[in-house]
Amino acid sequence: MIRVLLAEDVRILREALAGLLRLEDDMEVVAEVADGDGIVPAALDHRPDVAVLDIEMPKMSGLDAAAELTRRLPTCKTLILTAVGRPGNLRRGISAQVSGFILKDSRPEDLVSAIRIVAAGGRVIDPQLAYAALDASGNPLTDRELDVLRLTAAGASPREVAARLHLTYGTVRNYLASAVSKLSARNRVDAIRIATEAGWL
Repeated sequence: MIRVLLAEDVRILREALAGLLRLEDDMEVVAEVADGDGIVPAALDHRPDVAVLDIEMPKMSGLDAAAELTRRLPTCKTLILTAVGRPGNLRRGISAQVSGFILKDSRPEDLVSAIRIVAAGGRVIDPQLAYAALDASGNPLTDRELDVLRLTAAGASPREVAARLHLTYGTVRNYLASAVSKLSARNRVDAIRIATEAGWL
């Protein structure tokens, strides 16, 4: 029997998925979670074989929860459900030792099959996500530009970034302008979004 934890913040979808999996003779839904913070505690309580995690969850993302599960409950395999195939998410998931990625618009039988494969120790990556990752261009940013963007994304002002990296204020502004230009972004907030979605931050 494959013990499954479901994490999905949209109640109707979570309950529909649970109902679908309960129709399978070899699966048991042992926990249903509505936000990211509840994933790890529920997994530690119920010891599932597979955690099916929505990537966009309140409080903690499915990817962050998957990384935490890998550290604290390595026997639990993780399968990420996502509505949008972003190459950066795939790279982050592989780094977190996620066992599979499947799109939310997949057929129900594909999800059931993916859970069985992951439970058996295999890996599943939706072909659309794999192609998107292969098509994604390389990171055009330098290490210093990434450092500046990362600190800016964490809420640091240019002057605070300059102090932390031992740079001048003008140099930090130049790095930010360069990153915005290289990413064809509208502004630094847009540059942070693009770099984050690509998995570079």
